[in-house]
Formats: sequence, C-alpha cells, structure tokens
Amino acid sequence: MMEQSVSKHIRDEVSLVICGEAGQGIQTVERLLTRVLKLAGFHVSATKEYMSRVRGGSNSTEIRVSSRRVSAFVNRIDILIPLDKDALGHLAGRISDETIIIGDREKLGAVNRTIIDIPFSKIAAEIGSPLYANTIGIGVILGLLKVEAEVLSTFLSGFFEKKSKDIIEKNIIAGKRGHELGSALAGSLAGPGKIDISITRDARVKDEMLANGAELISMGAIAGGCDFVAAYPMTPSTGILTFLSQHAAEFGIIAEQAEDEISAINMAIGAWYAGARALVPTAGGGFSLMAEALSLAGMIESPLVISVGQRPAPATGLPTRTEQGDLESVLYAGHGEFPRAVLAPGTVEQGFHLMQKAFALADRCQVPVIVLSDQYLVDMYYNIPPLDVSRKPAERAVIATGKEYKRYAFTPDGISPRGIPGHGEGLVAVDSDEHDEEGHITENLDLRVKMTEKRLKKKETLQKEALPPELIGAKEYKTLIIGWGSTYGVIKEALEIVNDRDMAFLHFSQVYPLHESTAAYLKKAQRLVIAENNATGQFAKVLMLATGIEIKERILKYNGMPFTLEEMTEKIRSYAPHERAEVLKAR
Repeated sequence: MMEQSVSKHIRDEVSLVICGEAGQGIQTVERLLTRVLKLAGFHVSATKEYMSRVRGGSNSTEIRVSSRRVSAFVNRIDILIPLDKDALGHLAGRISDETIIIGDREKLGAVNRTIIDIPFSKIAAEIGSPLYANTIGIGVILGLLKVEAEVLSTFLSGFFEKKSKDIIEKNIIAGKRGHELGSALAGSLAGPGKIDISITRDARVKDEMLANGAELISMGAIAGGCDFVAAYPMTPSTGILTFLSQHAAEFGIIAEQAEDEISAINMAIGAWYAGARALVPTAGGGFSLMAEALSLAGMIESPLVISVGQRPAPATGLPTRTEQGDLESVLYAGHGEFPRAVLAPGTVEQGFHLMQKAFALADRCQVPVIVLSDQYLVDMYYNIPPLDVSRKPAERAVIATGKEYKRYAFTPDGISPRGIPGHGEGLVAVDSDEHDEEGHITENLDLRVKMTEKRLKKKETLQKEALPPELIGAKEYKTLIIGWGSTYGVIKEALEIVNDRDMAFLHFSQVYPLHESTAAYLKKAQRLVIAENNATGQFAKVLMLATGIEIKERILKYNGMPFTLEEMTEKIRSYAPHERAEVLKAR
C-alpha cells in the first residue's frame, strides 16, 4: 500500500491540506474534521481557498492542528491529501520535500513525488459506495493524530442521525477502516514508514465554540436585536443570509432574499422606519449598487447596518478570493455629506461583538454603520472560549410620539428623538428632499445650512464612542506595525515569532471615525510600518487624513490570498530593530 517508506517527526502542530475539485465534499470533510479534532482536545483553525465554480477546478482547505491557539494561514503543508490529479499541480508552490502526501495512487496518476498510497475509492466501494471515501480519509487523519476511534464513531452517529441506519453504520465502518490505516502510519521515528506527531491536547477545548466568521457575525446581529435581514446572495456574505434564514423562526427574524441589492437596502431602510432592526449583508459589488440608498439613509437620518464582505475587484474581479480593497468605497460612498461609522473585525469573536455594537450605534445615532469583513475572515474557523450569545433585550432608541412631534427637531448633539409610525400620536414624516424639523420639504437656504450642521454634528458622538486600537507587544516600542481588520491573527502570531522587545502591533477594529488616541500611538514610534491586503494602502491614507502622519513603509498583498504566516514573519523581522542591528554588526 505504501510506495516508499516515509519517516518524519512533527512537533506542536501540523498543517493539513485537503485539495480536490468543487463537488468532491472538501467542505464536508473540513466541517467533520475540525469538530472531531476539537472534541478530542486539539486547538484547530481552518481556512479555505476556492475557485468560482460549482464543479471542477481546484479547491483546498487548510486545517492547522496545534497545541496552542492558532488562527493564521500558513504556507507550509505538513500533510497533503490530494483528491484528484490536479491537486499536486495546484499546490506545487507550497509542497516541499518535507510534505507527506497521502492519496489514492490510482486517481493521482503518474507523479514525481513520494506518495503514501491508500486506495480510498476501492475501500469505499467494498463498504458499499464511493461516497464513503471522504469518511475513510477522515479516519486516516484521526488515526495519524492518535485520536481514539470511539470519538469518531460517536461523532458520526450524531452527524448522520437523520440518515438511515445503514448509512450511519457504513460511515462508522469507513471511519474505523481509515483510522486503522492512519494508526498504522503513526508511530515513532524508529519505525520505517512511520509518522510521529506530538501535539499536546487540552481537555478544555472540547467545550469551546467552533464557528466561522459568517456564523459569528450572524450571531452578533441576532444578539444585537436584528429582526429583519434583506440581501441578494453574493459571495462571501451569502453565509450570513443563509445562517439568519435558517434561524429566522427561532429568533423572530424576517429574512428576505431580494431581487437585487437596490431592493435589499431599501427594504432595510423601510424596516428601520417601521421600528425593526435591519441588516443588509453584501459584497463590494453589491454595495456599489446601494450607494444612492445609503445617501437616502443619511438624509432621512435612518439607522442602517450593512455588512460588506470584501473580495478582489474592480468589477467581478476574483469573486471567491479575499482582499481589503473596499475601505475607501464604504467610507466615501453616497452623494453628499453625512456621518457614518465603519467597523472592521479582526477575529471571528470581534465579528460577534462588533455586530452588536453596530446595531446599538446605528439605532442611537441614527446613522449608517458598516461592518467591513472579507472572504478570509467570514470563511475562517477556529475554536474559541464560549461567548455569551444570549439575546439581550435591545435598547431601542425609539420614543412614543406626541401630537407636536418633530422628526428632525434640533438638539445639541444633532440626534433628534426618533419616533415610528403608530407608536404615539405624532406624525412621523420623512423626506429625501431637504426638510424642516417636521419633515416637510423646504428650499429655505438658511434652514438647509442648519439641517446640514445638525446631521454632521453626530460626528462628535460617533467620535466619542469610537473604539480604541489594540496595542500588542512592547509598550515602549520603536517600530510599530499597523494593521486593521482580518490581518489581526497573522500579524500577532508573526510578532510573537520575531519576539523583538522594541516592536509592537497596533490593530484597528474601528477604522472610521478613528479613536482620539490614534495620533499619539503613531507619534510615539520611531518607525511606522502598515500591513494591508490591498494595492494602494487604503488605511494608510485614512490615517494620513486623520493625523497628518504619512506611513511610507508598507507591506501590501493583493493577489487574492491572505498573508501567510511565513511571509508576514519575514517582513516583520526585516523591520525589527534588533534584527537590523545584528545584521549590521555581522557586516
């Protein structure tokens, strides 16, 4: 069964990659494996890259199994399971001499690499169907990682509980058969053809959460009181609409798949007007269609929450890949001048908390709040300690109107008491034209000035409530690495690896308006470096406008993939004060 003896010792963690065509069940394998590994006490994280195809192409998922918490994407592949002949070519740049390749030799054809041959298809057919090949593969991996066979059998029984008894039993047989094969490979360095993996387990991990960014952003919306969602499906935000639709009845949510993005955002504005808390999940292209309605929300002072999942553009670009290229788009979209806030979670946990904040902030300040994520974050899985996901009563900033109610009454902070139709005796009049305090159209130019200043005055409240950036690393730093959104995990882990006492990482989960402490953090550094998944340094420009400080040294990536831990570590090390000192000394 084994084409050549392989001997390898892997400590602390393993990077496992499964690659094959769309439709081969890679995502199912990912979901099964990550959950079983968590139940077994391993820290896990999973990221995926996939082509824009329903069938065919080459898609891969990477699962890091570790003795510690991890969330960054790594280039290294320790164990590769190719499911078709194109997988090896697709991942050629990531495969090294140290990569252990386990596959069905018959399916892979002639290759110039050492393959541990396991005839998944043949064994699956013997059990009863080629469909069991993936379960066999899962068993092999768990055998390699020395996970007890009973853990897999118990999980499979629950996972397939709605299937027939025969399917459940045959999946368990397939899992056990694969486990036997994986266990035969695992062992000590002394034995030929053995693979020894020493990863410490933590029993507490079993009870932790395992969810991806889309799920936790959705949970945050529910916890924030969301009771209406309208969207036109668009990668990578479709998962948010799907999750909220699946749980709509449970949480009293109206979920509407609109005919297009223009309809979706206008439905949401109407829902807020009627007293609901509405969410619009979309991607960059869909958001572009929403610009006119965004401006409408600004004029009628309607609360609004939009979740924008970024992907490479312009136009359709790379619709299933990742990028941080829409910051300037969401910051400046919509004609005219009106306030807004932009949040950008760096972790799946922040996705949960920031969505709650988005709904509270939008409701209280009556402005659009945009939560900016990306494909990498929304599709990423890793285990986290339990969150308080209970749905607490939302503090809705709505009043019962009196007979003399004025929807746009002037106030010191620019925020007028918000009424909704049918809640009180007053008339709740709103208009997209310039209007007076009661909401009636006006062309009084002096009143126009007052209304503009009233709306813009909300910036002061948004500024006061801005989230401060998070400083990680040395408090008395010389070099400051700056990041925002989904670069959090990879920069944090790279900084830990470099371990320079004069370096720190400043992460922004709110990118507009910026917290008042921002300039002080930047001025304190002798050297500033910013890392962004875009081509032009969009956040560097935002920082320049806000602080007057230009950040010239930039780590930029825009090929559709997230930063790998290896490349980020190399880049950060090149900026480390002590690393440079040692290099100069050596010269």
